[in-house]
Amino acid sequence: MEEVLLLGIKDKQGYLSFWNDNISYALRGCILIELALRRRIGVVRDAGRKRLPLPDRPITVLSTRQTGETLLDETLRMMKQTEDAGEKMGVGTWVDLLSGETWNVLKIGFQLKQVRERLAKGLVDKGVLRTEKRNFLLFDMATHPVADAHVKAGVVNRVVALLTSGTSAVPPAALDADGTQCRVLRAVCLACAAYTASVLDNAFGRLGYEEREAAFGRCDEILGEFGVWPFGGGAAGGADSKRKPRIATGSAGVDLGRESVRGLVAAARGEAVGGDEDAGFELVAAVLEVLSKLDSLL
Repeated sequence: MEEVLLLGIKDKQGYLSFWNDNISYALRGCILIELALRRRIGVVRDAGRKRLPLPDRPITVLSTRQTGETLLDETLRMMKQTEDAGEKMGVGTWVDLLSGETWNVLKIGFQLKQVRERLAKGLVDKGVLRTEKRNFLLFDMATHPVADAHVKAGVVNRVVALLTSGTSAVPPAALDADGTQCRVLRAVCLACAAYTASVLDNAFGRLGYEEREAAFGRCDEILGEFGVWPFGGGAAGGADSKRKPRIATGSAGVDLGRESVRGLVAAARGEAVGGDEDAGFELVAAVLEVLSKLDSLL
């Protein structure tokens, strides 16, 4: 969540583009992804779920253990209360509720408010951003310029390394070095979430036009492969299998770009717990499918 926000913030001005309508929605998806990667939530393990579209498969709380992150714990608490009341909802519904995009007045209290500002203040506390007051003609607004350029550069470098790689091996430079679990899938989620949040182009300042276009194309390819379950195009017999994989097997010649995405899929699937029965990874795929349908990407 913080890394996606950091990519979108203008270094010196300290604010996001006023024309970015996607980032709030994408950040709610990131909250669900983070909870899934921390093994707090997952898709209900019911064989009948495969008859439902991926975003509609109900979510269950796997653990109520606190994460120490306010936004994550607040969301986890709401999901647990809803489940205890006998209601389980899918990813698409939860992203809508957390974003306030619902006509159900009984569920308006599920909206997470001031997510961007709360994330920015968290980055201020960590010394990555700083807080300033900026005058915008009719009003003053708190802005958060970058205070530690090395941290942002590290995020940019990881994204660029992932999206400009042409080999089947996952580039080490694309992975977070802090020893977290699911490093490959986290790298994928960062790039895809930044893409759907319309902040990915901010990472491509040093790339030429053709390199930028190739990187955007590669990210779209990755999003297409990771927005299905199992990753890489779906398996026979499930609802996901109706969607054709974007990566063609090909005969004459090997497209290195597609070959590298194959390697990325294989590496991420290797991180799963229980293979194709990983409830958390299935939830991540559901979130990425929801985010892939944002209007600006169509």
